[in-house]
Amino acid sequence: MTKEEIITLLPYSKPFLFVDAITSINENGVEGNYTFSEELDFYKGHFKDNPVTPGVILTETMAQIGVVCLGIYLLNSSFTKKSLIALTSSEIEFLQPVFPNETVTVVSEKIYFRFGKLKCKVSMKNERGEEVCSGSIAGIIK
Repeated sequence: MTKEEIITLLPYSKPFLFVDAITSINENGVEGNYTFSEELDFYKGHFKDNPVTPGVILTETMAQIGVVCLGIYLLNSSFTKKSLIALTSSEIEFLQPVFPNETVTVVSEKIYFRFGKLKCKVSMKNERGEEVCSGSIAGIIK
């Protein structure tokens, strides 16, 4: 399965698709990126006159790249558009803000994958290579 095929299998579409590219992927982890366009609707109100990407959106971006893309890769041909995906836990520490038009890179390392549950150690860096948030995310894919 190619990186592009994985992205087409994601159960999201714009404006809730937060994966532009997968730069590397194997059975132990994934790396990908996303650019937060200033046109995204949530910037209109978070925060007035000083837009910042909400933490929940940063978490979602890490989950889409770091857990869902990796889960699709690990399941390979058994994953279909009808497969179910659910977040089961996240513990994220936020270190720096992400502003409109910034590109972030997500790196995810598999902690375990068993019985359809995937848990990963994830981190997000900005264009300057500074860590903006990190933690762990787990989800179930059936």
